[in-house]
Amino acid sequence: MTTNAETQDPPKFGFTDADLAALPTVYAPGLFAGQRVLVSGAGSGIGKAIAFLYARLGATLVICGRKPEALEASAEWLRKLGSPEVLALPLNIRDPEAVSRAMDAVWARFGGLDVLVNNAGGQFPQAALDFSVKGWNAVIDTNLSGTWHMIQNAAKRWVRDGVPGSVVNIVVVTERGQPGISHSVAARGGVIALSRSLALEWAPHRIRINCVAPGTIESNGFNNYRAENAENFCNSNPMKRNGDVQDIAEAVVYLTAASGKFLTGETLRVDGGGTLWGEAWTNGRPDYFKVN
Repeated sequence: MTTNAETQDPPKFGFTDADLAALPTVYAPGLFAGQRVLVSGAGSGIGKAIAFLYARLGATLVICGRKPEALEASAEWLRKLGSPEVLALPLNIRDPEAVSRAMDAVWARFGGLDVLVNNAGGQFPQAALDFSVKGWNAVIDTNLSGTWHMIQNAAKRWVRDGVPGSVVNIVVVTERGQPGISHSVAARGGVIALSRSLALEWAPHRIRINCVAPGTIESNGFNNYRAENAENFCNSNPMKRNGDVQDIAEAVVYLTAASGKFLTGETLRVDGGGTLWGEAWTNGRPDYFKVN
């Protein structure tokens, strides 16, 4: 796999911070005033867009990720955009003890949490036959187990405090095959099934759990793929275009605002109809599937 980072080419896809701050939204300022929101993986891409929108809506924000410099850069913008307080926590979600300490820090600083958005994760495009044990385990441990550590730690505190909570997990579309990212589909499919089960188990505690499944959403994550493959992602849905990060951010807000108060255990696909028609080959379409 050749990436832009390896070739030193300037990034081709994604949004600048100024772009993100100016994206239009249907939501009113102040919608999340007085609410505390944690967004993982908020240093870039979809996670940053989600955090930016919550900041514009007045939420108190906790952002976490593995790169402190990226978090601090995001935090500066979040403060400018209207978040009354921002706590940036470097965090590896694969470490359950680190997750527990992070949640303790959130409760100590803000007295609790209202919304948890699990966006952090990782994957790399590769043929499944070439997955190493280390590569497979890394994706499963991050995307499935890491998400679980975040959910359980928040839920334990909500139940202890006798307060409701809302969780949104960013996953992938699993209804169709996703060649090239089978490890991620396996992990995210596990998160979807987990969310359904927890939605039932934790309904008595007033904890809602939903998922958002992005289709081909243009972000800086596109730069991890060969340019010729990324440029064809728009052919993966009947709308014949890519979505943008604001499409996902607004879907997350919909589920966690009063608009989503009667939704739990659901997966909202934001894929331009890609589940109905289309295909996305992250490593390029094999000759076997080419039509003359």
